[in-house]
Amino acid sequence: MSVIKIMPCLDMKGGRVVKGVNFAGMKDAGDPVENAAFYQQEGADELAMLDIAATLENRKTSLEWVRNVSTAIKIPLTVGGGISSLNDIELVLEAGASKVSMNSAAVRNPTLVKQAALKFGSDKITVAIDARRNKALPSGFELVVDGGTRPVGQDAVLWARECQKLGAGVILPTSIDGDGMQTGYDLEFTRAIADAVTLPVIASGGAGKLEHFYEGVVKGGAQVLLAASVFHYRILSIRKVKEYLKSKGISVNL
Repeated sequence: MSVIKIMPCLDMKGGRVVKGVNFAGMKDAGDPVENAAFYQQEGADELAMLDIAATLENRKTSLEWVRNVSTAIKIPLTVGGGISSLNDIELVLEAGASKVSMNSAAVRNPTLVKQAALKFGSDKITVAIDARRNKALPSGFELVVDGGTRPVGQDAVLWARECQKLGAGVILPTSIDGDGMQTGYDLEFTRAIADAVTLPVIASGGAGKLEHFYEGVVKGGAQVLLAASVFHYRILSIRKVKEYLKSKGISVNL
């Protein structure tokens, strides 16, 4: 088994880290630079920063936030939100991001994934896939865009497979049904994506206790475990999560 990575996520709005439940009801969770430095010190393997309002507000990711956070850390930083062109990707990478994450723009223009992978390398391109349960679709999961506000009638698992063909390097699936609930990752959704692709999959949405991280690997098939609320509100420490995983026979970098 590969080394499992822990990835705290900074959801950004108005220059602050925020966290909600089911993509709504956002509360302040602190300063992004302070959080980023703290998580690196705690042993985070990677960091995600998502400008959650960028697409809805029809604007680009704040490069100032990217510069500020990337300067404060040495671990890889994945940045998403409002990225809809090759130029956007270039600017975000130049501002200090290691990878970019695309969601709505990739759904609207799949060619962008292919062009980005060719220009910047697959390892720089993450496709985030937000979904909700819908029995009418083959996998039972429907793709949702625009910050979780607009279902598009497309099968989320088939889309993940398409993203791999287009050249994406990582898939980041998030179940809107589980986001911020701290009731555990949506293992059915995560596993469906992991089984559909050979790329690294990031489990996201709903981690609330130590067992959830273990389940994300063993039942969900994820190689990277993303969490926000449990880390922002100091319910769990990254070190505690890693020590727990190691005690369960999971390979981690302590």
